[in-house]
Amino acid sequence: MLRSMITAANTMNQLQQQLDVISNNIANSNTTGFKRRETNFGELLVQQFDNLPDDKATRQTPAGVRRGVGAKLAETNLVVKQGPLQQTGRMLDVALTKEGQFFRVLAETADGKTAIRYTRDGSFYLSPSANDPTALMLVTSDGFPVLSSTNEPITIQEGFKDIAITDTGTLRAIAPDGRVMQTADLGITNIVRPQLLQSVGDNLYALPNVNNVPEADVAVNMTGTLRPQINVQQGALEQSNVDLGTEMTDLMLTQRAYQMNAKSISISDQMMGLINGVRS
Repeated sequence: MLRSMITAANTMNQLQQQLDVISNNIANSNTTGFKRRETNFGELLVQQFDNLPDDKATRQTPAGVRRGVGAKLAETNLVVKQGPLQQTGRMLDVALTKEGQFFRVLAETADGKTAIRYTRDGSFYLSPSANDPTALMLVTSDGFPVLSSTNEPITIQEGFKDIAITDTGTLRAIAPDGRVMQTADLGITNIVRPQLLQSVGDNLYALPNVNNVPEADVAVNMTGTLRPQINVQQGALEQSNVDLGTEMTDLMLTQRAYQMNAKSISISDQMMGLINGVRS
């Protein structure tokens, strides 16, 4: 009985983590550029009982009995599937229309330093530049500077009439007389191995330090001859790729599995009570 209770308790702990992942997906169903995560389960350690050493029967499975100790949440995978586009008509709204491509921004880390982060949220704004009172800095909705192809914050001199962004991510500030005042290439990175991305909050992702792996096998900055492979759309935003119907179905299945394991603990406890009663 104790083994069944341990097995159920182990599985319930992992199911709770799956519920957390599903809840996070549902909570961000309206977050611009959000990418859902899906869970995969694996088996915990298995104990082998070879109590029939002379068994010569024809079997489809190995001899003996294998007893597990529950299931574990093996991994959570980031689903980079393209989300639906919403037309906004706003000149600073930019949607990436190719999977695996992310904007580069400069964000503050937990230790107070700054580091490059990645996002699919293209709802940008203009904020006064701290270094140049006559310039405006391109920032995200949370105020993080948007980086250029050279990893420098993008600033635009005041006096422009309009901003145009090409399909390949080139920003152009248009003067009132129609001439191009200034150009800048949006910093865009193609994440080759998106499963390495770590969520750091504020709809941002970071790449861990991966030893002995070439940088080109993890992330490639879209510069130079790679710029034509970029595909963005101005005046639109990519919505979350969360399907509420799928998430609610997964949520109910996980809750039922949790309830079943909780019931298993309750029944095991009742059976142990009966055994103790017989002994007394």
